Amino acid sequence: MNATLKTILLTVLALSVFAIALVELSGVSQNALFNKYKIGEEHKHEEVKISSDDKAKRDEEMKAMPKTTMDVPNTKFDFGKMKDGDKVRHNWTVKNTGSNPLMISNVQTSCGCTAPSFPKEPILPGAEAIITLEFNSAGKEGLVNKNALIIANTDDSPFSIGFTAEVEKK
Repeated sequence: MNATLKTILLTVLALSVFAIALVELSGVSQNALFNKYKIGEEHKHEEVKISSDDKAKRDEEMKAMPKTTMDVPNTKFDFGKMKDGDKVRHNWTVKNTGSNPLMISNVQTSCGCTAPSFPKEPILPGAEAIITLEFNSAGKEGLVNKNALIIANTDDSPFSIGFTAEVEKK
């Protein structure tokens, strides 16, 4: 093998490794590859259906807690184009920026096509947690704009997060 061919092959290999490292470090791979190609483990939601008694208990527990603050850096997400019936998900990072524990009592979605999962335990000051919204596009043809409300022990509660998608016929 001549030196030029070896150099080209080594360059391609190095660029490939670099590209994989960038994808992994950016965190894109966790959701984007699953959403587009169904690569990776199937995402299992923690069951969020809360009975009215449990909801009332969580609300009372949250209201009894001192107020704190939270930060959600990117409140909106665009899934782009997808086919009718596709299921996609996105994670929102929530950081407790206050000095008291952050309690999320509920994440209310605007319809049954969107399933939330959120931490059930209080988030300590300075800590982060993930809120996931999973969208089932079945029967939602056209431009879709969905929101969810984070109900928590903050002054800006309920706090809105959401997404858009362009759902096309199969």
